[in-house]
Amino acid sequence: MALRVARISAAEHLGFVRGRRSVSFLQTPGWGRVKTEWRSESLGWFDGGELVGAGLVLHRPVPRFERFTLAYVPQGPTIDWAGDIAAWLDPLAVCLKAQGAFAIRLCPPVRTDTWSAAEVKDGMAAPGVGRLAEAAGGRVDAVGSRVARWLGDAGWLPQSPEDGFGVGQPQFTYEIPLAGRTEDDLLKGMNQVWRRNIKKAEKEGVEVTARGVGRGGVDGGAFGAELKAFHELYMHTAERDHFMPRPLRYFATMFAEMGAEDPERISLYLARHQGDLVAATILVRVGGHAWYTYGASSTAKREVRGSNACQWAMIRDSLAAGCDVYDLRGITSTLDADDPHVGLIRFKVGTGGRAVRYVGEWDLPLRPMVYRAFDLYMRRRSR
Repeated sequence: MALRVARISAAEHLGFVRGRRSVSFLQTPGWGRVKTEWRSESLGWFDGGELVGAGLVLHRPVPRFERFTLAYVPQGPTIDWAGDIAAWLDPLAVCLKAQGAFAIRLCPPVRTDTWSAAEVKDGMAAPGVGRLAEAAGGRVDAVGSRVARWLGDAGWLPQSPEDGFGVGQPQFTYEIPLAGRTEDDLLKGMNQVWRRNIKKAEKEGVEVTARGVGRGGVDGGAFGAELKAFHELYMHTAERDHFMPRPLRYFATMFAEMGAEDPERISLYLARHQGDLVAATILVRVGGHAWYTYGASSTAKREVRGSNACQWAMIRDSLAAGCDVYDLRGITSTLDADDPHVGLIRFKVGTGGRAVRYVGEWDLPLRPMVYRAFDLYMRRRSR
């Protein structure tokens, strides 16, 4: 199979995405317009005249080497990873090197291992088990294992840290399968704490509303006010939980660009109790895959369980929309009770579902000297 890689239009790329059941939202043309600090382009793989694969590539120049770029393909590209990997990735490397890329960074949307909620819980309780990879059980994905071996043999360099939670895309995620299930099935799969908190929110009268951008746009009308309210709560959450927040303009761009691509692509969920905003979240959906992407919660009135109410509303809406998966996004690989990050997986495992390990991020140096200079720069900056 001889494939050709060439630039495609955003319309061609979007048409390809719409023809697939599941494509990461990070591989949509709209996401490229959200990441304003990067230069984005859509590339297509052609078998003769037929478009058979697509990828969003984000380019970033290197300090002091501005004519060269790191070509980043987050959670992509959308190709046949079960096929001849060299036939897909070799022409990509040729294309991007000709454009001035000094390296390619891929994050293949391919899983290598899966653990059920019960297996994760057992791992937490088992003596001597500190990480997911050490937990008993789990299922190995043959395609993912093959992709990881091929990348290593072909000279690609793994970039994901041991805990799987670095500056790029998380290698470990948590998700709830939805296909073939009912709301009752999903509630039964949750632990007692989650079911109790959902009922508590209902009993306390927490009301959750979902909003898309609508005709008024992101800056005007009701949506603009709601987005501002979300961001104020998000800033409060960032200060409380000690993380670096994104500006309001980032979220405005996110809703404007992704909402223009598909009016059902992105939604804002707001949980209120007696008029007070107690929690807010953002849901993104592409085909049969839905993602919880951002969340915020009030320190006051935590007892009314607004965050659980938001999550349950997003899960129900994803199920009603016919989604196959509700994705709670990143977790670390730790199962150590003394690790401060274990609370994240403990919270998500309560929903039922499963923990997933992906192939992770990999670099292919195309210009080794520039790549070494970039690697040194990044190591110094992280100190």
